[in-house]
This record gives sequence, C-alpha cells and structure tokens, in this order.
Amino acid sequence: MASMLAANPVASSSAAPTFLGWELPRFLRRPPPRSKYNLTIKLDPPRKAPPLPRILGPAGRPLVVIDAGHGGHDPGALSPYGGQREKEATLTLARAIRDRLVESGRVRVALTREDDRFIVLNQRYEIARRLKANLFLSIHADSAANPLASGATIYTLSEIASDREAARLAARENKADILNGVNLGGASGDVSSILIDLTQRETMEISSQFAALLRRESGNVPFRTDYHRFAALIVLKAPDVPSVLFETGYLSNEADAAFIFSRQGRESIVDGAASAIETHFAKRAAK
Repeated sequence: MASMLAANPVASSSAAPTFLGWELPRFLRRPPPRSKYNLTIKLDPPRKAPPLPRILGPAGRPLVVIDAGHGGHDPGALSPYGGQREKEATLTLARAIRDRLVESGRVRVALTREDDRFIVLNQRYEIARRLKANLFLSIHADSAANPLASGATIYTLSEIASDREAARLAARENKADILNGVNLGGASGDVSSILIDLTQRETMEISSQFAALLRRESGNVPFRTDYHRFAALIVLKAPDVPSVLFETGYLSNEADAAFIFSRQGRESIVDGAASAIETHFAKRAAK
C-alpha cells in the first residue's frame, strides 16, 4: 500500500483525491476509459388492435364471440394418427357453431378469426370486450404425452388467476376501463378494486354455470370424469365477459382424434355447443 500511495499527507495537496488520508497517485485518479462499444436493443412496436370481426344475427339479440384456437404460424396440437392440426379442427368447429346459431336466429355471433390467421392471446378476449359480448367461447383440442389420456374438458378461470387479474386491472394508471357499463375513470383505487372484484366474481360464476350447461347439452361428446377444470388461461381473463375454453378432446388419443375429425363427432360437438349457448341466453333472459 505504501509503495502505491504518495508519501505526503493530505495537507500538502488538499485538492487531490485521498485514500485513508494519503494522496492518490495520478494513475488512480483518472476515471476508467469509456467503452467504444454501444449496445442497442430494438424493441418491437406495440401491436395494433386487430379490426373487429363482423357480427351476424338479428339486432338486439345477445352476442357470443367464438374463438377458434391457434391459427397462422401457430398450428396447435398435431395428431400423430393422421397429421391433422388443431388450428384446422378449431376453425371448422367454430364456423359450424356460428352457422348453426345464425340459422336459428336466436343470438348474434362473431368469430375472432374466420380464416387461417394468428391472433395474440390477449387480443382474442379483447375482441369480445370491444364488441361488448355476452359470452366468449374458445374452441381447442388437447394433447398429452400419455396417448391414453382422452375426453373433452371445459376450463374456466381459477380463483387465484381472478385475484391476480383484478389486482392488475386495479393497479393500472389509466382507470378508464368500463366494466358492465360502469366507468372506473373517476373511482378511487379502493373503489376500483372492489368494483373489479365484484364484477369478476359474477363473471366467474356465470362462466361456471355455462360450463355445466355445456357438459349437459353435449351428451354425445365423450368427456373426462373431471370435465370442469380451473386454470389461469389468458383467453379466460376478460373481467366482464363470461368465458369458457372448450377442449373438445385429445388429438394425441387415437379415438378422440378420429371423433373430432369425423362428421359424426363434429356434429355432436356443434349440436352441444349451439344448444348450450341458446339455452344459456334463454335462462339469462328469463331472470
């Protein structure tokens, strides 16, 4: 240490940098050289909201938005028994359910996608919110490492996911969200949290009721024993639109894959979903 420090006390040069009372040598006073390299990270621009889809059906009727899972560069699950892709199955089913509902004329219908395109997950339920939909149904087909796993499953939002989403919405700087016609823009943080929580609790209850109805009306569709499950799936997180994700079966299971891609299986799924949607809205109107 003594060999590196000047042998002069601080008093000899009060302006010089010191260490433990000793003046530092000149080479220790210089700042480290600046790097001549700069790292620049280019961020993607914010995604624009997709254009709203067309709505079919008589004006004044309740609106269901049907979401065909996956699409575009995201094929979803792939069946090892025929090479069919989930994105094709979901689009076929979504279109068929739409056509059945339009034919009956009891509800209005919109699809998040009508062709083979990719849509970001959170934009799917935002489409339903922007359209002020009364119900959101996302169609999927499952896959598992175990080829014996089989049966359809219905998912709704879990309690934990609901709490987290409510907290996230309440913490937004821009409180201009409108929930069930209530503008939160002028509400305090505590009031916003309460309103969001109450709205989402009601939404989750309606979603669970529809899940039970979908199971009942889909009598010809093979289901898992524990058919109703809860998960923090992104497409279920609309706080004010009852939302259900319908896994129509396992493409990794030979029997399920054959059922989903068969005419009989497709008609069974479509009949059950369309009947559940119409019955759901009829019950809501009668209250």
